[in-house]
Amino acid sequence: MEIRFLGGAGEVGRSAILVNGRLLLDYGMKSGNPPQFPGDADPEAVVVSHGHLDHVGAIPSLLSGDAHPSIHWTPPTREFALTLARDTLKLHGGTMQCPFTETGVQRVTQVSKTHGYRETFEAAGHEVTFYNAGHIPGSAHVLVNDGETRLLYTADFHTEDQRLVSKTTARPETDVVICESTYSDVEHEDRPRVEERFVESVERTLWEGGTVVIPAFAVGRTQEMLLICERHDIPCYVDGMGKRITEMLIHHPEFLRDADAFRRAKSHARFVTGRDGQRKRIAEQNTAVITTSGMLHGGPAMTYVPAVRSHPTNKIAMTGYQVEGTPGRDLLETGSAEIDGRMLPVSAQVEQYDFSAHADRDGLRTFLSAYEDARILVNHGDRCEAFAAELRDDGVDAAAPALGERLEW
Repeated sequence: MEIRFLGGAGEVGRSAILVNGRLLLDYGMKSGNPPQFPGDADPEAVVVSHGHLDHVGAIPSLLSGDAHPSIHWTPPTREFALTLARDTLKLHGGTMQCPFTETGVQRVTQVSKTHGYRETFEAAGHEVTFYNAGHIPGSAHVLVNDGETRLLYTADFHTEDQRLVSKTTARPETDVVICESTYSDVEHEDRPRVEERFVESVERTLWEGGTVVIPAFAVGRTQEMLLICERHDIPCYVDGMGKRITEMLIHHPEFLRDADAFRRAKSHARFVTGRDGQRKRIAEQNTAVITTSGMLHGGPAMTYVPAVRSHPTNKIAMTGYQVEGTPGRDLLETGSAEIDGRMLPVSAQVEQYDFSAHADRDGLRTFLSAYEDARILVNHGDRCEAFAAELRDDGVDAAAPALGERLEW
């Protein structure tokens, strides 16, 4: 087996791994200005682990010209990927920030093939099987068998239950593991305790008469926050792309931890249907608003944050990792954020909660303990080499491939 890292090696973003020159695992984009994309590829088939931009963002660009590789994914991943692609076209079509056209998106629908968990299928001459990765609905570990070597691509995964999805429990036999390492130096706070602190804080702000803006990623985090609000009877609105994702997931109950709880959460929330006028009125209400974008670089948050920023009774509760250089990161570190081209000081309270959907250091080590005899290749992190060195110190056969590196077995 030959493995080539076209993206995601020593970095978070633009994940892309080419197997035997024929089978591509993921093809994402790294957000930024300008965004970054993986190295060129012309595969026979593409297997996609899950529907986040850093894993699916550049998929339609593979379908330009005469190229028509088949694309394999779970049903939710297909829906998420198409929604994200159309949103990218809407926002950046015709610019360097969008590497594909509407034609590419249409072709994705023509070559798409969906598969459930533990259903083995053929792709570019390889046997492939998906296993629940516990990250977001439809997220998968990908097991690839070329007849000689078995490769397990973990993609993004979590070893603890979330309200939205159950944790990963699959540990298929393999010879080589490509393992994500996003939080390899972090120990997550106990999830029930994080939720308890979040709920107490939101309820206190509402009791004091304030408004709580909850920036959240559209895919996964928005729905997790909806479930928490329903469970604790917190009045809430939902706005942005997360509305469409929530509607989609109603049709994929088999990929949810508790489909009945999810339906209750959707009914509990009020979906924003208007534009900025309605949003400004909502921002004056004694309520919580779950809205994109999670890092404050677009979406309805551009209306809500300026509307609540001046009053210290109000609160902005960040629920996801804030990449360096984003307005969300600036807000946490400086108390100000650039919103729609204006640097705005924020008097409202700003808090950060770790609702991560990734395994932490202990989770990664526990997962990898099932693969003591396998070769471990560390990717998808900003300290891949350091984590690989820690594994080697413990007697694990581990390495951190460089971008563009080609490995053979």
